[in-house]
Amino acid sequence: MTDHALSVVRAGALTTVQDLGRPGHAHLGVPRSGALDPPAAGLANRLVGNPVGAAVLETTLDGCTVRPRSTVTVAATGAPCRVTVDGRPVAWGAPVRVPAGALLDVGPATAGVRTYVAVSGGVAVEPVLGSRSADLLSGLGPSPLTDGAVLPLGRPAGPHARVDVAPQPAPPTELVLRVTLGPRADWFSPEAVRVLTSRVYRVSPASNRIGLRTEGPALDRAITRELPSEGMVLGAVQVPPDGRPLVFLADHPTTGGYPVIAVVRTPDLPAAAQARPGTPLRFLAVRR
Repeated sequence: MTDHALSVVRAGALTTVQDLGRPGHAHLGVPRSGALDPPAAGLANRLVGNPVGAAVLETTLDGCTVRPRSTVTVAATGAPCRVTVDGRPVAWGAPVRVPAGALLDVGPATAGVRTYVAVSGGVAVEPVLGSRSADLLSGLGPSPLTDGAVLPLGRPAGPHARVDVAPQPAPPTELVLRVTLGPRADWFSPEAVRVLTSRVYRVSPASNRIGLRTEGPALDRAITRELPSEGMVLGAVQVPPDGRPLVFLADHPTTGGYPVIAVVRTPDLPAAAQARPGTPLRFLAVRR
């Protein structure tokens, strides 16, 4: 059994292995997947000396606890949280040395939703279609972590960063998503388009890696017939039968049969990954 591994002591509510995903396979029905907050995941990797695309752990709300079998450097980024090694507080957002056999606890997020934990060498589970990401919709990639699981680690690629704490954006207290209207905005009444871009929604507790669901005013359709399934993209704002906008995230389906009223600008999506249920949300229409 390899000494370069992590033993999972506490898996948390939902902790998955994620990297930059598997783009380019939509024609096969395979979503991109990957970290929902790529800047946070990339920063964690840089802090421990990994390539930016190395696989990390993505926790959801209540963190996780692991025990490395060899001495490693780790960094936690994204949603801020309390991090301890054998019960002693250590830095969040900075490289930390964890001795072999020590207990690394990544605690509940104090703000935001998803914390990213990078380990020197990266998580080296078997890749599928070129990625180690877990895709909750298709089932590709490794399963979400469970207590007692063992994750292999790669060999460190370089020294960790020499910083005390790396600056990061704070999780949003209000989420503003810039959208380009279309391709099916004409399937909605002019009033529905006005409502989308002028009223305040809230992030729904039903949100997940597939999509950010919203609570707020329903959008009335001008065309009520069925729409043949068509391709879906990251950030598509689809409107299901209840009329509440749904923003597709990394594990979104590659096709869908409900109209897409707008598409969110990609740079705004990392903030969506960190928006807690109840966070106010506004859609801001911008030109191409």
